[in-house]
This record gives sequence, structure tokens and C-alpha cells, in this order.
Amino acid sequence: MAVQQNKVSKSRRNNRRSHHALEGANPNECPSCGELKRPHHVCPSCGHYADREVVAQADEIDLEDDAA
Repeated sequence: MAVQQNKVSKSRRNNRRSHHALEGANPNECPSCGELKRPHHVCPSCGHYADREVVAQADEIDLEDDAA
């Protein structure tokens, strides 16, 4: 088991941990609907990615025809 030789001061310890902070999210605006979305992800509100529809929304699909 490792045992330290000398005490590490609070300043040295905190300087070492200075890069451990979490960064905030970087949301982008969807070019289709204007809502905020994660970069390089499909827009959760409209289902578009790179100016084309990737995921069809539930209100556009007629569920009764699919069940038959």
C-alpha cells in the first residue's frame, strides 16, 4: 500500500484537482424548428437531423392503420 512521504498542502492538492470541474452543456439551435438540441443528435422536438426528417413524429403516424 502506498504511503506518502510528506504532507501534501491544500494548495497543491487543489491545484491538481483544478481540471476536474464539469463543463456545461453546449446546446445548438435546430435549423428546422429553432428548439435547443444536443450537437450531432436528432432534434427531440421535430425529429430532424441535418435538414432532413429522420424520426417521424407520433402525431404524423396513424396508429389505427398500423394495428390492423
